[in-house]
Parts: sequence; structure tokens; C-alpha cells
Amino acid sequence: MSDTNQLGLPLLQPSQAQKHVTVNAALTRLDGLVELTLVSRSQATPPAVVVDGACHGVPPGAVNEWAGQDGKLAIGTNGGWDFVIPRRGWRAMILDEGVIAIFDGATWRAGMATLSPHNAGLSCHVAELDHTVTAGPVSTTAVMIPANAVVIGATARVVSNITGTLTNWSLGNPGAVGRYGTGLGKTAGAFARGVLGQPTAFYAPTAMQLDATGGDFAGGMVRIAVHYLEVALPDL
Repeated sequence: MSDTNQLGLPLLQPSQAQKHVTVNAALTRLDGLVELTLVSRSQATPPAVVVDGACHGVPPGAVNEWAGQDGKLAIGTNGGWDFVIPRRGWRAMILDEGVIAIFDGATWRAGMATLSPHNAGLSCHVAELDHTVTAGPVSTTAVMIPANAVVIGATARVVSNITGTLTNWSLGNPGAVGRYGTGLGKTAGAFARGVLGQPTAFYAPTAMQLDATGGDFAGGMVRIAVHYLEVALPDL
């Protein structure tokens, strides 16, 4: 056997010359794979500057040095790339998405907490959006909650002062004013932490809604995060 079974680390062979080359190659691969973090799983063009130890998930259609390496992990090493085939059950933090994912044998499943033998499972997600407050009594975000999601709660932080004639504001959904908080502050740093007493299922894509109290909005920015669960179907 020339490589280990799980991580594919090169093994020293009897009477091998320049043993340090094999040992260093194994340590470099180990450095990239242990506590696995992927810079991205969607970047198709290799970065111009190779960072030793940086690990990328190679997407379909990758080009240049990554051409033909679809689905593999590319680990930066000595100005080039070491390619590793991930194994089912490996977990990784995907940095540019801010999610933990499980590899199901074919693809990375973002947010998965469980994974059945046929790839059914429960996933945890956070949808985050910087919302520019629009003028008027109500300011509605783009869709943040996907269909068939179970929302646990929502949090928000005022990024830049909310202006207007209002005295305070509330955070909810269309048809459910203040579901995640009422009497919220207008100055930068003010926050909402809305944990639902009973998780709520949403069967259609849904936006978040800010409602002004005692007046109207004029402007400002609020960073909103929705915390929700999804269930995945088993494969055929």
C-alpha cells in the first residue's frame, strides 16, 4: 500500500530515498484536510496566488490548473495544487457561504445536521440580508424564507441609524406584524432577537417586514438574519 485509506496520505516505502519528500507531502495534505475549511466550492478559476494549505472545492467546469478535477478538493502546496477526492461523511466549513456542509458522496450538502443512507436529512440554515429601509410606514425585504422551511426565529441589527418620524419599529412577516420583535430601537447597534415559542412552517417563499410605529420610515439599514430548518428528500 502506497497511500493511507481515508486521507490518501503517501506512505514511506522500504529503502526509499529522500524520505523527507514523502513525509512533507503527507504533512501538507494533512494540514489542508484536518479541520477542513473550503475557501469556496463555487469558484471555477484558481486564485492567482496559491496559499499553502488553503483548500478549495473544485466545481464543475473549472479551468486552468483545475480543469478536469471536478468534485475534488484542491489544496495549495508549494505554489501548485494537490488534488484529493473527498469521502462521504466528510464535513467542511465553506467560508464564503458561512455554512458547514457534509459531503454525500457526490456533492457538498450545506447545513446538513443529519444524513440518511439515501441522503434524506435535516439541515440548518441562516439567511442574512442587509436591508435598506424604504420610506413609508412599511418596509419589506426581498424573499428570505424559502418554501417548506421551518423558522426557529429571526435576529436583526441596525447597521445605520433608522431615520423618519417613527418612534420605534417592529420586525415580522407580511400578515404577521411584530412576530420577531416590537418596540425596537432606531440607532446603530440596536437589535432584535426574536425566538419563536413555536417553530413556524412556511409553505411559500416569504419576505421579512419592518413596520414603523408612531410615524414613517425615511431611511437606514438593518442587517436581518432568519434562522430556519429544512428537510431533504431521500434519493431514488
